[in-house]
Amino acid sequence: MLIKRKSVEKEESSRKPAGGRKPRYSPLIISESGGVRYLHFGTEWIQGAMRIRDPYKIELAYGRQMMAWMLFVHNPAHIVQLGLGTGALTKFSYRHFAQAKVTAVELNPEVISACHSMFALPAPDKRLSVLEMDAMDFVLDKSNRGTADIIHVDLYDATEKGPVLDTPAFYEACSQCLTDAGMMTVNLFGEHKSYKKNRNAIQKSFPYVLSMPKCEEGNVVVLAFKKIPEPDFKKMTETARQIKSDTGIAALKWVTELKQAIKNQ
Repeated sequence: MLIKRKSVEKEESSRKPAGGRKPRYSPLIISESGGVRYLHFGTEWIQGAMRIRDPYKIELAYGRQMMAWMLFVHNPAHIVQLGLGTGALTKFSYRHFAQAKVTAVELNPEVISACHSMFALPAPDKRLSVLEMDAMDFVLDKSNRGTADIIHVDLYDATEKGPVLDTPAFYEACSQCLTDAGMMTVNLFGEHKSYKKNRNAIQKSFPYVLSMPKCEEGNVVVLAFKKIPEPDFKKMTETARQIKSDTGIAALKWVTELKQAIKNQ
């Protein structure tokens, strides 16, 4: 259990999403420990984290692993985040892909507010959009079809019973939103019954799916490819070194993890 040295609670919101799905908002709790600020949805479970002195760094291991698509897609034009958390991947993408449009989709308005006020999420501009809406509504919107090069999916609520959107229909809609060579990365609980259900649902909509080795937090990141990749590990190693130089992420670890994931297919 995380020691909550400081906390700020926000009242539960009663707003309903546009699609009619009734939200289950719990009070937000913000805590700090060891120079890291954490977001919780009314429990000790961590929904996201930020290193206070380095707010654009991706603090949690599974979040860094969700960026492993960088080994395959080098110049994305549009990066989408479904489920904002503390905005870690959104901020990272916004900073390190200056040519890309970045869109974050979050149902809970209090999470959006907390990200801006407590987790250094920049104000929206011509490149950054933060949409208060249901992720399902976003991916079902026909105007979003074929527009995203990358989709990050990290959709959890206070119950921690698995992703709140986990059906084949949802993942098929995500696939439809991607460009022909696009990728989706999904955060799953590795030892939870929801893992197999989600993995199977993803496989129905993507021709190639890899499960990365379990992260230190127990999460498993799934990489879903719209186009079957042809891994060149020599080139990947060179790319990983460049990623390390440009962003500070130890991307060489991804190359090793990908080899293991392919072996375990």
